[in-house]
Amino acid sequence: MVINNPLVLTLRKLRGNARACVYTEPLWGIPFNLYSPYVSVYMLALGLTDVQIGLLTSIGLVLQVFWALMSGPITDKLGRKRTTLIFDIISWSIPCLIWAVAQNFAYFLLGVIVNAVWRVTANSWQCLLVEDTDEHLLVDIYSWIYIAGLLAAFVSPLTGFLIDKYSLIPTIRGLYVLSFVMMTAKFVILNVLAKETKQGLVRMEETRHQPLFAVVGESKGVLKHILHSPATLYTAGLMVIMGITNTVRGTFWSILVTEKLLFPAAELAWYAFARSVTMLLFFFTIMPRLGTKDVRKLMGIGFLGLTASQVLLLLTPVGNVWLLVLSTVVEACSIPLASTLLDKLVVVAVDAKERARIMGLLSVLVIVVTSPFGWIAGQLSGVNRSWPFILNIVLFGAGSLLTYFEGRLLRKHRETA
Repeated sequence: MVINNPLVLTLRKLRGNARACVYTEPLWGIPFNLYSPYVSVYMLALGLTDVQIGLLTSIGLVLQVFWALMSGPITDKLGRKRTTLIFDIISWSIPCLIWAVAQNFAYFLLGVIVNAVWRVTANSWQCLLVEDTDEHLLVDIYSWIYIAGLLAAFVSPLTGFLIDKYSLIPTIRGLYVLSFVMMTAKFVILNVLAKETKQGLVRMEETRHQPLFAVVGESKGVLKHILHSPATLYTAGLMVIMGITNTVRGTFWSILVTEKLLFPAAELAWYAFARSVTMLLFFFTIMPRLGTKDVRKLMGIGFLGLTASQVLLLLTPVGNVWLLVLSTVVEACSIPLASTLLDKLVVVAVDAKERARIMGLLSVLVIVVTSPFGWIAGQLSGVNRSWPFILNIVLFGAGSLLTYFEGRLLRKHRETA
């Protein structure tokens, strides 16, 4: 049954860049998902405040605006493959070493500044993944990208054991060093296995004799195209909502659980384990059955589920394990419906000939709106650690409405076509 699972069949059929990207992704996803649940409590342990943590998030997002704007032109001029190697090493390998030796706010600030460059490689890597790949495989491919990170679930309890034995700070420092080794290996191996895409070769030739900032200037026409495309604007709105809510959950969930609900930091690994295992089961049992369903309806259900998970989180009494587990499981079942299908929607919604620049500009629009919310959530958390999640509830509700109205727009377009 496992061998004949549609996801497994897709994995076996992958060729070319899609295969290279998917097969190497665990080398990035596993270490990232091992340390990410602990980043905020690691900062708290080193003396940072909630407001400083929120400020770092917003600073990173502001810097990402510049790099997202530059990502399309850089990707077009250097090529998808070369850009991915260079900017992956800059944006992930180097910050992991900085965070591994961090002592105070200044170290984290430097790490955030360098890490902001990941917006370039996010664009180039996405182009490398999808440009020579059949569209009907995209949902399964994005499912495998998420699964690559979820594999950390099987070793995440070890993190809790190490925190119990060696305490929080030494353990997280070690995880950052491990991340440097594994991620750097991934970047090099991917570069060896991948080849430049057909569209990448075309754009490299077209921009060969143009200065970089001249290519940036051409983005005005691409921006007009985005602003005159209602479907693209709806998609951008959903990207904004996911960006803000991911920022809030990723930064303040562990703070709420340890500081307000009074769970030990070592137990965070078990909730990461429960979330990851639930998502893995959902990807293998439910997602393959949804291939022909209306993407927007499924995303609406995903947003409603995420809303419910945040309500359950806020209703959790101090020390109540089972309600926190229920919140975690509901969230884990909802994330694939919202995030994975949004990834496909973004790829399908953009013009393939201008994918790099459109994706870059969409990222800029999303970050500009998202960037203040790290600071805003930090201020909210400083007053009451539940308030950032009330903000999430409002935004997830808005996401459900956006998917509904985008679905109506699409149906009207089909009826008049």
